[in-house]
Amino acid sequence: MNILSNIWNQPKTSAAGLLIAIVTVAGVLSQQGISLGHAGSGTVVTLAGALATALLGLLAKDPGQAQTLPPSPPIPPYGITGSARLGAWALIALLLPLPFLGGCSGVSVAQDIVNWTPTLQSAVATVDTTVSLLAPADAPIFAAATAGFDAASNVLVAQAKAYLANPSAGTLAQIQTQVVTFQQQVNAGLLQAAKIVDPASQKHALSAIQAVGTVVSAMLSLVQSVSSKTAVAQMASRSAIKQARVEGLMDSSLEARVVAEHYGEGVGAARMQLAEAERALELAGF
Repeated sequence: MNILSNIWNQPKTSAAGLLIAIVTVAGVLSQQGISLGHAGSGTVVTLAGALATALLGLLAKDPGQAQTLPPSPPIPPYGITGSARLGAWALIALLLPLPFLGGCSGVSVAQDIVNWTPTLQSAVATVDTTVSLLAPADAPIFAAATAGFDAASNVLVAQAKAYLANPSAGTLAQIQTQVVTFQQQVNAGLLQAAKIVDPASQKHALSAIQAVGTVVSAMLSLVQSVSSKTAVAQMASRSAIKQARVEGLMDSSLEARVVAEHYGEGVGAARMQLAEAERALELAGF
């Protein structure tokens, strides 16, 4: 009876809780590849999650009520009003990992990888020209650290385009293998570049490799979002150089700018996406 009375007395809070549950369950179903059917170009799960999030946003802000009702008394011992709690719940829900809101599928991920192509090619081209900025003694170290970047990027982009043209489990498996291979090349390159003694040379080297690494990490996150648990575990098992080993060599502000520019969003939103993506990769064993 207490549960029923709470629902009756706090309808908006109860509705928010229900919507958060829908958002969470939809996220889990999407990550497991359960669609419950198609809705337009997306899936029923995608539509349910998106609608629940939109309704939650409407519940979190009600200007009319704020103007006509007196402020709610604080609830001891925290002093948080019901409206504040509702807004906090909405924020928590919006910060949950929600790859399904973008209608993620193998095809959409392959398209996004292809969309990253200009940025990746530009970053690899910068790597090729960075050698001229380094001290003579450091150039060979950098060249060895970045050997194979051109070939790896070309293979990954070609696989993504092939998947777009003819989606198949086999092609997706190739992308899964190649993106991890490229990620390992980048991580190894960062560790090698960190050994450069000259401060100016080291800065140029790390910056150039990180620009490539930012795009590869974004691609890896995209592929992970549409891969089964078994596939992700296999990918992680091939990741010998973990992200944690190179995080200290990365400039988070540079990463955020690259992601923000690609998706046409604010740097703050890009930082949140990066933090969530990095957490997901580390939890998966990368």
